[in-house]
Amino acid sequence: HHEKIKRNQPKPQIFFVDLHKSGSSLGAISKRLKVPRSSVQTIVCTCKHHGTTQPSYCSGRRRVLSPRDECTWCKKVQINHRTTAKDLVKMLEETGTKVSISTVKRVLYRHNLKGRSARKKPRLQNRHKKNQTTVCNCTWGQRSYFLD
Repeated sequence: HHEKIKRNQPKPQIFFVDLHKSGSSLGAISKRLKVPRSSVQTIVCTCKHHGTTQPSYCSGRRRVLSPRDECTWCKKVQINHRTTAKDLVKMLEETGTKVSISTVKRVLYRHNLKGRSARKKPRLQNRHKKNQTTVCNCTWGQRSYFLD
């Protein structure tokens, strides 16, 4: 009897391998499970090569900066907001790591540190805040001033 597997359902890949080990050909497996023969061949070959049908999780390009480095650079930027990406690249080159500006920007953006132009107006210092007066609108519409 033929076993039908719907197209959108995930196919248990170990099932392909078991059928192949029991002596079924690739074409017979593909007809029986209604999957392309090339897909069956790929799964069987990867199982022979790696010993498992699970994908390896270390695939892809290695990161230039480790997670620890990323945290260090983010802290430096949080301490001094005026640090530019070029400055960080120069600091990294001094330690022996060659990184492009776009990589640094990507890492900072990942940690929610977005590039903005520095504010022209300086922030109020504590001594200025003490001298500043606040305005309070009362219920009768009269203004009264309080010194902080």
